[in-house]
Amino acid sequence: MTRDNLLFAIIGVLFGFIVGFLFASTMNQRYGPGASPAALSSGRLPADHPPLGGGAPASGNMQAEVTAQIEEARKQPKNFDAQVKAAELFYKIGRYDPAIEFLLKANQLKPDDYSTLVALGLVNLDAGHYEVAEKWYKAALMKKSDDQQTLAGLAAATLGKGDAKAAEQAIANLEKVDPTSEDLPQFKEKLAALKK
Repeated sequence: MTRDNLLFAIIGVLFGFIVGFLFASTMNQRYGPGASPAALSSGRLPADHPPLGGGAPASGNMQAEVTAQIEEARKQPKNFDAQVKAAELFYKIGRYDPAIEFLLKANQLKPDDYSTLVALGLVNLDAGHYEVAEKWYKAALMKKSDDQQTLAGLAAATLGKGDAKAAEQAIANLEKVDPTSEDLPQFKEKLAALKK
């Protein structure tokens, strides 16, 4: 192969790459990723496309709803339901500290409310505040000692804290209430690793 032929071959390959890239880019911009041109030109949506309209509210509308709920809770510090709803909203978006703040206000309004005690345990557990979560789970268990979810939360909190003795007791209590709990194997595994 001569030098001229080699040069033409390289130029041809590069030209092919450039034309192919431009074609793919144009098609992607025109029809979008994953869409077939036939489906789009006929006005039909692909089979796996989510339904249009109805469904979930628009993001801006939902944001306004969330903001309104939080403002209501701040304006009405004596409204238990508003405090709990604001805490739920913050929890859903992963902002645990404000959720804890609203749950503490709700707990001040109704200190005997079982679901608030459990929620305080859960949010503190997810926030990594294991000692505080343990305290709230124990307070909830004083009201209702056989709740499987609360016992599982207490076991998770004690394991997270690294307290093998308390974790062993919490796991034993969970096993008494629900010997078929899905959480037992992983809790026992973590306990064994903690004891090593």
